[in-house]
Amino acid sequence: AVSRDLRALLEKEGRYRVEATRARDVFVPLEERVARARAKGAALMVSIHADALPDHAVRGASVYTLGAQASDSLAAELARRENSADRFLGAGWRDSPPEVARILGSLARRETKTGAARIQRAMVAQLDRDLPMLPNPSRHAGFAVLKAADIPSVLIEMGFMSNARDEAAQ
Repeated sequence: AVSRDLRALLEKEGRYRVEATRARDVFVPLEERVARARAKGAALMVSIHADALPDHAVRGASVYTLGAQASDSLAAELARRENSADRFLGAGWRDSPPEVARILGSLARRETKTGAARIQRAMVAQLDRDLPMLPNPSRHAGFAVLKAADIPSVLIEMGFMSNARDEAAQ
């Protein structure tokens, strides 16, 4: 419902074309989510989540970007659990010589990392106006859906279904 509402708001502005990875609540493999974004020529990939944790006291929204090291133990646990749902092999330039692919990949990752960080800052600032946020809501972890080297990507953790107040707010 949140994704559909966000899509409607963005499309209403007339500045954005929004493509959803799915129209109903079905599992889409992690690699396929990124592949669909790439196939549609996405300029940005936003993954929206509402997870559950054993600790029912954890509450609040946050926005993640890709990080080699998780920003904290909660980020590491969420990424581990989410990534275990599927395996991500990563993008490659299969027809390029290995050295060229490495250089192109490095340049693309640097540019998308910068774009994702800029988007993350803007999203945290906007969400912080309306939602309870986790401490240090700008987080990073190795979520598979953030690993596209060529598409700036963010993961919005809306809150936790394991927390009664977050669940009621969803």
